[in-house]
Amino acid sequence: MAAKAAADGGARVILLEQSPTLGGRAPVDETEAQGQPVATWLDTIEADLRARDSVTILTRTCGFGVYDHGYVLADERLSDHTPGDWRPKQRLWRIRAGKIITATGAIERPLSFAGNDVPGVMLASAVRDYVGNHAVSPGDRTVVVTNNDDAYRTALALKAAGLEVPVILDARESASGPLPEAARAAGIRVLIGRGIASVKGGKRVTGVAICAQAGEGAVLEEIACDAVAMSGGWSPVVHLWSHCGGKLLWDTAISAFVPDPACPPITHDGSAMVSAVGAAAGQLSLAAIEAGFAKPAAKKKPPVDPVTIPPVWMMPQGAPLALRSKMWLDYQNDVKVSDVQLAAREGYQSVEHTKRYTTLGMATDQGKLSNINGLAVLADALGQDIPQVGTTTFRPPYTPVTIGALAGEARGEIFQPLRRTPLHAAHEAAGAYFEPVGLWRRPYCFPRDGETHAQAVQREVLNTRSRLGLLDASTLGKIIVKGPDAGRFLDMLYTGVMSTLPVGKCRYGLMCNEQGFLSDDGVVARLDQDTWLCHTTSGGADRIHGWMEDWLQCEWWDWQVYTANVTEQYAQVAVVGPNARKLLEALGGMDVSKDALPFMQWADGTLGGFPVRVYRISFSGELSYEIAVPASHGAAFWAACTAAGQALGAMPYGTEALHVMRAEKGFIMIGDETDGTVIPQDLGLDWAISKKKPDYLGKRGQERTYLASPDRWKLVGFETLDGSVIPDGAYVVANGDNANGQRNTQGRVTSTYHSPTLNQGIAMGLLHHGPSRMGEVVEFNTVTGGTVKARVRDTVFYDKDGAKQNV
Repeated sequence: MAAKAAADGGARVILLEQSPTLGGRAPVDETEAQGQPVATWLDTIEADLRARDSVTILTRTCGFGVYDHGYVLADERLSDHTPGDWRPKQRLWRIRAGKIITATGAIERPLSFAGNDVPGVMLASAVRDYVGNHAVSPGDRTVVVTNNDDAYRTALALKAAGLEVPVILDARESASGPLPEAARAAGIRVLIGRGIASVKGGKRVTGVAICAQAGEGAVLEEIACDAVAMSGGWSPVVHLWSHCGGKLLWDTAISAFVPDPACPPITHDGSAMVSAVGAAAGQLSLAAIEAGFAKPAAKKKPPVDPVTIPPVWMMPQGAPLALRSKMWLDYQNDVKVSDVQLAAREGYQSVEHTKRYTTLGMATDQGKLSNINGLAVLADALGQDIPQVGTTTFRPPYTPVTIGALAGEARGEIFQPLRRTPLHAAHEAAGAYFEPVGLWRRPYCFPRDGETHAQAVQREVLNTRSRLGLLDASTLGKIIVKGPDAGRFLDMLYTGVMSTLPVGKCRYGLMCNEQGFLSDDGVVARLDQDTWLCHTTSGGADRIHGWMEDWLQCEWWDWQVYTANVTEQYAQVAVVGPNARKLLEALGGMDVSKDALPFMQWADGTLGGFPVRVYRISFSGELSYEIAVPASHGAAFWAACTAAGQALGAMPYGTEALHVMRAEKGFIMIGDETDGTVIPQDLGLDWAISKKKPDYLGKRGQERTYLASPDRWKLVGFETLDGSVIPDGAYVVANGDNANGQRNTQGRVTSTYHSPTLNQGIAMGLLHHGPSRMGEVVEFNTVTGGTVKARVRDTVFYDKDGAKQNV
C-alpha cells in the first residue's frame, strides 16, 4: 500500500521485500483486503506496481541499515535458493533515498514461563506459517497460550488442518472478540486467566502444567501435548526508524515501543527522513492499516476497534524463583528472568549495563525476541515504568550480513581496481615498464630495445638534466579546500602557515598525525581568497582527503570548509630540464618567463590551445613546470608536448628517474624517509614548522620527551667510499651485540641509488646524532654478511644553491 501510494504521487519507488513474495503476513493471516480476496488483491497491486517504470521491486532483499542523508544499505539474496546456477549468492544495494518509508511489520514476542525452551515450544505465528505456507505439522496436539487475539488464528489454522488443539490458555481476564468466538464455535476449549506453570518433557514437549496467571504457579491441571504455540504480543520493528535517531514512545495499549511521529530521523534540512506505516507504526490490524491509506470518503466510516495487548511478562505473574530460573528470555545466550532480576539486585540499573552483564540481546538476533521482555523484567525489578528504563541502542545491520555481501565485488579483476592516468595508453605505446604506486600504475621507466631497466633510468636522468624530460604527474593528489575557514583549517592541518599564502603563489607543506609523526607532504597553491589546492603524495590522496573530512565532521564540525578530491579531474605533466621553458614557448599561448612566472608561483592560461594551470615547482632541481589540464585533454596535451619537444631532445621519464633526481637534490619521499615513527625534525625540516602559530596537528605530540629528545636518529647523506650502492634496508652497524645476539645499530638507510649525474652511489638515511657527525665514516651491513663503508655528509648532492631551478 505504501509503495503504491508513493508511486501514485509521482515518486520513483524502490520496494524492498525481505520475503520471496509480497504481502507480509497477509496471505497467511487474512482472508480479505480492501473488499477483495487477499490473493486477488495482492496479485492486482503487484501487477500494477511491476507495470510502472518508476517502481523497482526487489524480493528476498532486506534493508538492513539506514544512515545519514537517506543512505540505505540492502542485502539481496540472489541465489541462496538456487545453488549451482553460478549467480552471486548475494548482492549489496547502496541506495540514496529522498524519503524512506518503513513498513517493516512487527515481531511476535515469546512468553516467559518455565520450560519455554523445550523443543516443541514455538511462536504461534511460526506454527501458523508451517501449517499455512508449507503444509507441515509442528505437532499432533498443540496447546496455544496467549495474551492476545492473534494466537487464536493459529488454533483455527491447526483445527482446519485436522490437527488437535486441546486448549487455548488465555492470560487475560476476558476474551470475547471475533477470533475467540470463532475458536469456541470450532469446538476448541478456551480457558481464561490461565497460563503455563511449566512445560513437561526434556528433549521434546510431552505436556503442560496449567496454573492461574494471577497466582504463583500452583498446578490446576496437566494436559498432554507435543507442541506449544505461544504469543506474548507483537513488537513493531522500529530498528530502521531508530538507526538515525528516530525516537520511540511506549504504547500502553499494545505494550510495545512505537515510533514517535514528533521526533523522526531528520535529514540535512531538518525535515523527516523516515516515516513508519502499518504494524511498524503500531497499527496491528489490517483494518487499521487500510484506514490509514484510505482516501477521504463522503461518509464517515465507523472507527476501527484498536488492538489491545495487556502486559504479560511472566507466567504466572507471581512465579517463585524455582520457576523464574527456568524462564528463558534470550534463547541464544541462555539469559533467564532470574538473571535480569539478579542484575538489578546487584546494582545494574542502566539497561545498557544490564545488557552487557547478562548478555541479554547480544546474540545474532540482537534482542529481537528478548529485549522487550527483558526490559519489562528489569523495570519491574527496579520498581520503574518501562519508558523510564528505556531501550538499548538500535544499530545496523538489522540482520546479520555476510562479509561476502559487503565485499563480494572485490574479487578477480576488481579485487583491487587498477587506476590508470589519462596518459596510460600513450605510455603503453612507448613501451613503458609499469610499477604499482598505491592503486595506480605508473611508468617505472621507458626501456628501449636492448636496454636494461637500470640503463633506461640512467639515460632518462642524464637526458632530463642536460636537455628535456617529460613526466606523467597525474597521480599526485589534488584536493580543493574552500570556505571562509579554509585558511584556519589548513593552518591546523599543516605544520607551516597556509592562511598567509598570497593568491597565485605556492608553498611546501608537511602534515603530521596527532602523535606528531610525518604523514604526508606536498605543495599548496592558493587559488583565490578562500580556495586552496593541496597536492598530496600519489598514494595518499584518498587517505588525506578522508583525514580532512574526519576532522571537519567530527571535531571542527562548525567550521565552514568544503573539500573535494579532484585528483582524477586533471592530468598533470611535468616538463623538466634546461629546455623546459623553450618547449612551453614553442607551444605558445602564455608568458612563462622567469619574471612572469617565478619559482613557486602558478598561473592559468593556454598552451598550444589547451586550457592549462602552470605551476612553477620542481622535484628534480631542474627548471621545471607542472602543467595541469582537464583529464579529457590529457592525452592530446601529452602528444603535443612530445611532438614539440622532439627538436629539444624531449624524452619521457618514469618514477625511478624521478626518485633518483629528487635524492640527488636531497628531497624527502614519504614512505622512504618516513615510516610512521619519524617526525619532521628528524629530517631537518624544522624550517617548514611555524614557530609563530600556537597549534597544529601533531605539535603536542612532538613536544613529548621522547620525540623532543636530541638523542634521536637524524637525516643525513651518505657517499660510499668505493662508489658502490648501499643495499636497500641496510643498517648502520655499531659496536657490540644486543640481548638477542644481533649486531647493534645506530642508523639505517632510507633512500639509496646509483647517481648517473655523479656516477657513484648516493644515499640518505637516519643516523644517531647524524648532523653532528659530518665527514665521519660509518659501515652498513650487506646481504652477504659483509659491510660497505660510507662517509656522512649533507643530503644535497647536486646543485646546492638551487641555481638550475631558478633560471
